[in-house]
Amino acid sequence: MSITVTADKVKAGQEQKLQQLLVHLNANSPFYKELFTKYQIDINSIKTIEDLAAIPTTSKEDLQKRNDDFLCVSGDKVIEYASTSGTLGSPVTIALTDNDLNRLTLNEYNSFICADGTDQDIYQLMLTLDRQFMAGIAYYSGLRKLGAGIIRLGPGVPSLQLETIQRLNPTAIVAVPSFILKLIQFAKDANIDLNKTSVKKAICIGENIRNTDFSFNILGKKITEAWDIQLYSTYASTEMQTAFTECREGHGGHLQPELVIAELLDEENKPVPANTPGELTITTLGVEGMPLLRYKTGDICMYNDEPCACGRTSLRLSPIIGRKKQMIKFKGTTLYPPAMFDLLNEMEEVLDYVVEVYSNEIGMDEVLLHLLPLDDSKACDNRIRAYLQARLRVSPHVSYISAERLQKMQFPEAVRKPVKFIDKRV
Repeated sequence: MSITVTADKVKAGQEQKLQQLLVHLNANSPFYKELFTKYQIDINSIKTIEDLAAIPTTSKEDLQKRNDDFLCVSGDKVIEYASTSGTLGSPVTIALTDNDLNRLTLNEYNSFICADGTDQDIYQLMLTLDRQFMAGIAYYSGLRKLGAGIIRLGPGVPSLQLETIQRLNPTAIVAVPSFILKLIQFAKDANIDLNKTSVKKAICIGENIRNTDFSFNILGKKITEAWDIQLYSTYASTEMQTAFTECREGHGGHLQPELVIAELLDEENKPVPANTPGELTITTLGVEGMPLLRYKTGDICMYNDEPCACGRTSLRLSPIIGRKKQMIKFKGTTLYPPAMFDLLNEMEEVLDYVVEVYSNEIGMDEVLLHLLPLDDSKACDNRIRAYLQARLRVSPHVSYISAERLQKMQFPEAVRKPVKFIDKRV
């Protein structure tokens, strides 16, 4: 779809695909057939985006409890089984057909184009490409469609990543931002100037690099201060099989309107206006295997519907403010993990961390920070505690742990990305 298509034409295209989706769900989805019957929904009456409000939302819990009832095709049509990471509960399996894989390829092709990718680029993939991780196959297939070069190196191992950069001269990397910091530190320790390498841009996945006003957060600042590369943030989820990716302007992830309908809803499931926090709720378009209708992602963000300076007119999403289920009420203060991550990333005295939240004896939230400190001196401890008190206005519990123990907390068996937040609330 052209980046400058009028809003009316985009909406008409979405509504046509929405009607096709409703017919598909009504014929093939045990979950949605039951929902339509229960709420006496005539799918023929749902003609417009606005009409979607008549349909109840679908939750993550629905998908976890009734995973198989979302499947809309017979088993012989399934080509790929992906799964969620299980960050908010038990993992969910997402089954994809051949057409779904083609759609996934188109999604990532569009995303790389949005992030200034060309067939002249070589991308080093510093991420998991196995373990049912949908993003890995998505990036790979999108880059193949783009015609770019691909280096499938996988996650971790800064020494190997850097050696490969020097040997194969990629122009871009796809990586988790906190790992890019580890790569920067390794290069510094090895007296290697990253600015003299071939890498000019990075697609940042899995973590925020910006504040909600689109300025770089601490993570983004630390990367760009040490390495003169263009950063592009991207947001996606396995369930929606679609990505929101920044352009060079860095003012929000662009919606792909031919692939998904996005709503941002308040606590009463009413649409919020632009630049107002709401829960991202998506309806997938063109998905065969496990399409979703008004699925609440649990992610809180804002949207901007003004045309972007890049020429695209699609809605843009802000960085994720936090996950609804991960909101912490601590001593009268509302906290989201991303804000705490920013705070800890900012502190020179903290080398790495895991944030844990649990319920105390009266059912209130308590926060425990597992920290790897710069050193074990009393002065370092005092600086950490004073900084936390000043910035949070409340004092969380602090536990200093070794690098080995922290590594085990961040990488329990079978996880695909580092665990930075542990929720033990009952």
